[in-house]
Amino acid sequence: MDSTLSMATKKSPLARLMAYPLVQIVLGMVLTFAGIPLVMGIASQLVEKPYRILWPQLLAAILVWCGYRFYVRHIEKRQPTELAMPGMARELGRGLLLGAGLVCLTFVVLAALGVYQLSGVNAVHAALLLPLAELVLVGMAEEMMFRGILFGVTARALGSKAAIVISSLVFALAHLPNAGFSLLAIAAIVTYGVLQAALYMRTRRLWVCIGTHVGWNYCVSQVFSSTVSGHAATDGLLRGELAGNVMLTGGAFGVEASLVTILLIGAVAAYVLRLAFAGAPR
Repeated sequence: MDSTLSMATKKSPLARLMAYPLVQIVLGMVLTFAGIPLVMGIASQLVEKPYRILWPQLLAAILVWCGYRFYVRHIEKRQPTELAMPGMARELGRGLLLGAGLVCLTFVVLAALGVYQLSGVNAVHAALLLPLAELVLVGMAEEMMFRGILFGVTARALGSKAAIVISSLVFALAHLPNAGFSLLAIAAIVTYGVLQAALYMRTRRLWVCIGTHVGWNYCVSQVFSSTVSGHAATDGLLRGELAGNVMLTGGAFGVEASLVTILLIGAVAAYVLRLAFAGAPR
């Protein structure tokens, strides 16, 4: 009887392979990200550029959503409660406010230090909302991959502290190809990754992380017309200029490589981390 039970409970080679954390991470990343190049590639080949507005990004975001849920259900063998719909709007809203608030505070401090000068306000028009589709796609994909998958799997295998360090470092290194990447940029993005990991630990939900990500990127680019992670600045709501000490302005990488950004995000990250560990089960 014991041998029969042992045979019944013995896992197949494929099941044993899927149990390895590194395999889960790679599969999760692939399944989550695969929809983006697929949609963008097909759209670029079949549709003229003037008609590739909003819908490719939104379609890719839907595929990212489906890919992540498929991974969680079939590889991790659990329900994706971190993406449950009840409470989504409230959590997204809180994340958006946090991201926007951090950006505004950063530029206020930079203005007080004399390295950011506001020169005017552009007209409010609907085009300011067009980048939201891409920013939502980026926020969803990166948070699902780096927090939902990389942090989640690593935390179960090595513990939360190791997961914070590893996921934040990998998140920063993923920005390595961006223009102006520097040691300060690494420090800033690692700090931001710690904040996002702490928010995920605290809430066990991805919505607030996605909201923070979108709110930060949107306000930097579309409100303050500034460079986001080395990507060229666009005309947003406010006209202003960052000029002066590169350690404060962030240089070619943008305000995300500013020492001010590191300190402000670091302070918030430390506070949220304290709450997260205080509320963690012992």
